[in-house]
Amino acid sequence: MQTALNRDYVTVDDYLTGEELSKVKHEYSAGSVYAMAGATREHNRIAGNIYSAFAQRLRGGPCQAFISDVKLRLDAMGDDVFYYPDVMVGCDSRDTHRLYLRYPKVLVEVSSESTERLDRGEKRLAYQTIEALEEYMIVAQDRPDVTIFRRANKWAPESVGGPGQSVSLKSVDLTLSLSVIYEGVLRIDA
Repeated sequence: MQTALNRDYVTVDDYLTGEELSKVKHEYSAGSVYAMAGATREHNRIAGNIYSAFAQRLRGGPCQAFISDVKLRLDAMGDDVFYYPDVMVGCDSRDTHRLYLRYPKVLVEVSSESTERLDRGEKRLAYQTIEALEEYMIVAQDRPDVTIFRRANKWAPESVGGPGQSVSLKSVDLTLSLSVIYEGVLRIDA
């Protein structure tokens, strides 16, 4: 859940400077800054499991995996927006800023009851405008349920859940079993 810090307009430069100094992460939308709630251990573990699989798969190649402290910058209907996806994969040489990516290939959000609507609604629509994005994955943190949206499939949702299931991230040639995604959080029997 996010709450606006104040009603004063904040410039992008002021936001980025403030984020480097802040102990609390904030998302930014059209001049407004929103404090982010802390993550649960389950959320952190799932994001870490996914990040580890990406990092291992991408090692030595042109793509890199990033975990939740790197921002995503995008333009939403003419307004600057910054989000903190839980995991990102970036491969685009145009991404040169040290604090954020603009051209990710894959985005992952670990969703809770309080963030699922935002992840499936506002963020999904905003993310689909990113020219380089090929896949967006939403992972439920309280049940074995993964939804993936692919540009190649016209962003139609594909859901995976249950024992022995896996999700394929075609853009980076990686298949993740639900047991790997949820390791240490939920028991997924094969």
